[in-house]
Amino acid sequence: MTQTLDTLVQLLSLEPIEENLFRGASHDLGYRQLFGGQVLGQSLSAASQTVASERQVHSLHGYFLRAGDARLPVVYQVDRVRDGGSFSARRVSAIQKGEIIFTGIASFQADEPGFAHQVQMPEVPGPDGLPDHIELILNNPALEIPERVRERLQGRKAIQFRPVGMQNPVDPRPQEPFQQLWLRTDGPLPDNRALHRYLLAYASDFFLVATALLPHAASLWAKDIQLASLDHAIWFHREVKADEWLLYSLESPWAGNARGLARGHFFNQAGELVATVAQEGLMRKREDWA
Repeated sequence: MTQTLDTLVQLLSLEPIEENLFRGASHDLGYRQLFGGQVLGQSLSAASQTVASERQVHSLHGYFLRAGDARLPVVYQVDRVRDGGSFSARRVSAIQKGEIIFTGIASFQADEPGFAHQVQMPEVPGPDGLPDHIELILNNPALEIPERVRERLQGRKAIQFRPVGMQNPVDPRPQEPFQQLWLRTDGPLPDNRALHRYLLAYASDFFLVATALLPHAASLWAKDIQLASLDHAIWFHREVKADEWLLYSLESPWAGNARGLARGHFFNQAGELVATVAQEGLMRKREDWA
């Protein structure tokens, strides 16, 4: 593993500090506000460490209640809600400064045969030859990037993203609320089923709200735009290999009342649907709210 990927894996591993209680370090992506994907991945890690290894998480539903501070660690408290004959349920609370910043419920199940079908994978170019999205941003001379953010972007990333086409963030134009990108970790991972799911949960928080902005000619980099994740759901359908290329196909069916809804499907290169994501996010123009 690269050093940055190893750092992310350690970030998601957590420190047990008491029965059902864990502590996770935080990583500043350059915005001081804690990245929601970190909380999602760490919440899954905390919950999974209280469940028998043969039961893997198949869904997580959670709400972001307060902005987290990327300069501080996060404490995760797990409530063992139920262990049934087929499923286990865990409630997780992420805590900073004595307040809950995220709460969610995760469900776990052992492998089991059953009916099977899936939606088809979109026909898009493969990842080979596509530029990394960080390269596209840093090589845009018209984009004013805060120095502390630029420093973060210039380092190697634990996860590679290669968009299939990318809107110009300096001069966005209205377009249909659909986008696709390929992603994988920047190096191989240990053969740990749970770890691959933590990492996919972490990566799933990227690009969702941005997809809901596409019809409105608005950019993530605009100073008058306020964005935040409000809730998040992820369903795991089959075995995930986060160190192999996955297509993240995103769409936004609705936006209104300062919120936008986005959905995403993760496909492996064999065309198999491995996970589905949904999120509602805050999308606010500051002058409209002032």
